[in-house]
Amino acid sequence: MRKRWWTAVAIAVIGVGTSAFLLKPVAGPARDLDVVGNVERGNYLIRLGGCVACHTDAASGRAYLSGGAGLETPFGTFVPPNITSDPDAGIGGWTLAQFADAMSNGMGPQGHLYPAFPYENYTLMSDQEIADLYAALMATEPVSEPAPESEIPFPFNIRLAMAGWKNLFFSPDRFEPEEGQTEGYNRGMYLAYGPAHCVACHTPRNALGALEWDRALTGSPGGTGGRAPDITAAALVAEGYDVPTLVQTLKDGFTPGFDVLGGAMGEVIADSTSHWADADLTALATYLLAE
Repeated sequence: MRKRWWTAVAIAVIGVGTSAFLLKPVAGPARDLDVVGNVERGNYLIRLGGCVACHTDAASGRAYLSGGAGLETPFGTFVPPNITSDPDAGIGGWTLAQFADAMSNGMGPQGHLYPAFPYENYTLMSDQEIADLYAALMATEPVSEPAPESEIPFPFNIRLAMAGWKNLFFSPDRFEPEEGQTEGYNRGMYLAYGPAHCVACHTPRNALGALEWDRALTGSPGGTGGRAPDITAAALVAEGYDVPTLVQTLKDGFTPGFDVLGGAMGEVIADSTSHWADADLTALATYLLAE
């Protein structure tokens, strides 16, 4: 009887300890929110960060940034929300602090955010960029129509469970350039892992939807990030890419094999990379093709 009692106590202690670990808050370094945002720079970040491609369902006739097409995953269909300045249907009622918390720590006013929203990548952005992006979104035309609801079945619709996911797989931090590398290489790495979040789509995920970082950019067979090819240097070179041709493909979608990229990547090119500055396109291509 005494042995059973001690076993029960041990199980209870382990359970409490595990719960305390999985439910503890996950947050990166505090941000300086006294910086003044710049709308023009923020509008560029909207394109750089892929906001248009995700949050605008043009095929359904929805307005700019008023909600995207559903992203089908093994955990349900996630619909990117309206992020216009409308205070009710969009995020116009959010403070800069709330916006920064969502971008940096995956925590929105409604609770934990799902990693279908790539806060794992946006957390790398600087304080100034967060303020600039917020300023630009607050300056958008408000759209009063909310995006359709996501379709997330039980038990994945329990947002509190995301606290455990974050403690297991999410380490919020800011970007640190790699010592000994060029400015262009580091800028490209920042884009790939940060706002452009190439790694979010082109990296396989485990059974719980977490990125397998040791296989970054090796391609995704499907799942949370969708199907996306290997874009490591070896794979790109095998496809006939060098820096100039990759830059051109990111501008117009034409590949070295005289094909045209369509689907999700076609949308990324049309709504994002074709609007980038040449310096950023070159930086990304330089990083991806580095041996």
